[in-house]
Amino acid sequence: NVPADGVTQFGYWTEPLAWDARSARLELLDPDAPEAIRVLADYQKVPASLGMWSGPTPAGGITAEVVEYTPAADIRGKLVLCAENPAGIKWLLAKKGALGAINTFTENPSLEDGRQWINAWGDNGWAFIKSSTPLLSFSITPRQSAYLRKLLAAHRTVRVRATVDTRYYSGVYPYTTGIIPGDGPGEEVLTLGHTSEQGAEDNATGAAAQLESVAALNRLIAAGKLPRPKRSIRILFMGEMYGSMPYVANHPERIRRTVAAMCIDTPAGLYNLAGTEYTFYMNPHVAKSYVDAFILRLAEEYFPRVKRPWHEKPFMTGTDTYISEPMVGIPTAWPYSGSGVETHHNSEDTPDRVDPQSLRDLAIVNAAYLYYLAAAGEPEALWLAELAQNRGYQQIVKASAPLLDAIYNTLDKPARARLLYDALEKIQYEVDRESQAVTSVQRLIPGEKPRRLTTLAAGLQQFGKDQAERFRAAAGMGPDAEGTPPPPDPQAAEAARIVVKRKRFGTIPLDEIAPDQREGYPSGAWDTTAILALYWCDGHRNLAEVKRLTRLELGPVKLDFVGYFRFLRKRGYVDFE
Repeated sequence: NVPADGVTQFGYWTEPLAWDARSARLELLDPDAPEAIRVLADYQKVPASLGMWSGPTPAGGITAEVVEYTPAADIRGKLVLCAENPAGIKWLLAKKGALGAINTFTENPSLEDGRQWINAWGDNGWAFIKSSTPLLSFSITPRQSAYLRKLLAAHRTVRVRATVDTRYYSGVYPYTTGIIPGDGPGEEVLTLGHTSEQGAEDNATGAAAQLESVAALNRLIAAGKLPRPKRSIRILFMGEMYGSMPYVANHPERIRRTVAAMCIDTPAGLYNLAGTEYTFYMNPHVAKSYVDAFILRLAEEYFPRVKRPWHEKPFMTGTDTYISEPMVGIPTAWPYSGSGVETHHNSEDTPDRVDPQSLRDLAIVNAAYLYYLAAAGEPEALWLAELAQNRGYQQIVKASAPLLDAIYNTLDKPARARLLYDALEKIQYEVDRESQAVTSVQRLIPGEKPRRLTTLAAGLQQFGKDQAERFRAAAGMGPDAEGTPPPPDPQAAEAARIVVKRKRFGTIPLDEIAPDQREGYPSGAWDTTAILALYWCDGHRNLAEVKRLTRLELGPVKLDFVGYFRFLRKRGYVDFE
């Protein structure tokens, strides 16, 4: 039980203030309104019609005017109709004295009677914390939204009556965990997922698949059909981010003994709908790992058997896969699918849309991943290294192929020289990253590093050299040609003098700072460039190198690296060595 007090921090994430909702109702005060439209929200019937962390009204309720949000609108004392998720402008609504928001935003307007779940209501970030403003928050359907906008377009005064019984208090925010014990020295593999969400697909499916995968393994081990693995298999249920962050902080020894994880944050959509295939998100490049190659091999073995496509994508921020970052150090795979009919964070995310076949697939892949890594000894680890090397060859070719095309598509010699420089830099970067993926299996092998790992990494180095010669030949240049570097980065000299030292693990959401006080810099909770740049900061690399590595991972980046990290230092989030 973690303090839900709106003050306690883990990493730089502030735990939510506890909140209960008993009842809430929003009624349109228009005698001409159809009966079906008149009650705009009723928490007892559709809980998603009340936004999380909505403030209360006085016991008898309040009457208020409804206005459409525009930057110039007078919203003081009014309920504001918001076309975008109102959590994004909560700070502005509070600053301008609004009574609250009526959300009309939806990820799928075709769900005419569905309500988007508003699960963020902090003034400056996701969670409602001690300093947040207790504004009202409702969510209405597209059908209701169209009716209200029709009234407003006719210059009608729209009035509503709101009655909300909620309370804020200091409580607890629980996480739950258990293990199948291994018979080794205390290492673990981990599966983790979210309990505290309103939908069936997101994320009751993930929790159900985790339970079934671990229960199946437990039955098989207890029956003697599978040997007890060397490492324990742990399951963790928690609230997204706000549960995993305290878990990481509270169990440092356990985290150090956790060799790999799978994050199950995903729908289990129907086979016959588009977009419900599983996509596997990889680790960030700073944490390249053998588990990327391994989860893709599992998918390659399993999904053709059930005639289902699957995909891979680079690391994506926004969920608990941050545990792969170097200050936590747990390589993590994340399977994700769509729900076919888009019901993400919507009241239409109901159990009838869940597919038992997809749940089976998810449970099987999770169980296979967990058990193989829990049981892996040196022979299995060396095979995983071979998988990582095979994928490494593919990644080196894939990353540099567009530059080879570009070289062949230009006859201009100076342009070729520029492209050659970029290609050689990209090849060496990929060789370094994929070599790390190969050698990362050493974590599964106690004692001295096997010579085979050095040989496999050397194979990637030689392959990189061969690719470099191929590119030099394509560019019509000699064996020692390095190409022409880009124009000097105006930040380079200053960035080279800065070495960023991180103080805490995880991302930096800036939820103590109002958006208009952030000097134009993004929240580090969600911005991919800011997050990956932070992960590259190890207290040794200078900021010029961090910028170069971030660019090689993502492509061209727009972040003002020097300005952003100076801002973080000024606000106390990082130090400079």
